[in-house]
Amino acid sequence: MRPSPTPPDRPSRFKLFARRQKRLVRPLFGFVVLGAIVGGGYIYLQQPGAKERLAPLWGSVVKKAPLRITSIKVDGAQLTSDTAINHALGVAVGDPVLNFSVSDARDRLNALPFIDHVTVERHLSGEIDVHITERPPFAVWQHQGHFVLIDRQGNRVPDQGMTGKDAEAFTKLPLVVGEGANEPAAALIDAMSQEPEVRSRVTAAVRVSDRRWNLTLRDGATILLPEGEEVAAIHRLAKLQTTTSLLDRPVVFIDMRLPDRLTIRQKPPEPPPPENSVKATPEGAPPTHPTPQPSAAVTAPHLPQPTPGRQ
Repeated sequence: MRPSPTPPDRPSRFKLFARRQKRLVRPLFGFVVLGAIVGGGYIYLQQPGAKERLAPLWGSVVKKAPLRITSIKVDGAQLTSDTAINHALGVAVGDPVLNFSVSDARDRLNALPFIDHVTVERHLSGEIDVHITERPPFAVWQHQGHFVLIDRQGNRVPDQGMTGKDAEAFTKLPLVVGEGANEPAAALIDAMSQEPEVRSRVTAAVRVSDRRWNLTLRDGATILLPEGEEVAAIHRLAKLQTTTSLLDRPVVFIDMRLPDRLTIRQKPPEPPPPENSVKATPEGAPPTHPTPQPSAAVTAPHLPQPTPGRQ
């Protein structure tokens, strides 16, 4: 009989344990070395002047990097010009992607006039996406001697950095004046927008005691609207303008505060021009005097006779 082969030496349990631990220690050691490098770099960057010393090296690396900006997409901008947006971004197509700071660009865009908030996204594929949310102004509010742009809710519209050219673009916005005029302005302006004959003649809406409105017309006349019934009064005023041309007449004010009465105060007649010269008369002839002409009475057909107004 042949002798049985001698079995190979089996490693001990300690050797098996050491082999297994060695497989785990190698990647762990790599993480330790990487953490040490990162930590050392962070500590170095915190030293004074470290970023300035590394700036040329970082610039050369960025320039040699193949990642470039391929497109810049902007949406939501209605009041903000493309020139202002591009200047705030600070980059153009072809610039290195890694050289673009998302946070800095977002801060510069948020500082532009009429921008409520903005979202900036950078993709390593080369796209820069900018989503702008604006707060469009609805009216101009004159409050305590200052002119403020407001939205439909009466909130102040961000206008930081607005130039004179930007302000000229909003000279056609409705003007509301007085304490508390910002919040209820939208309902009044919407009602006037439905009546162009009235809206075209109004230069300002003045809030009185934060209860009701007075309308100031282009010719200086004032319309006193009733409290809580401004919309109905404006529609009634438009009908009177269509039937009697009331707003084209020389009036000082129109009081509509009472629902069953319309009070109108007309402008006083202009005095006749003074005579600058006296006609020569023959010697011995009695002087002649101009014959006074009767004044024409102004009547308002289809309207109640004017009664003394109340301020």
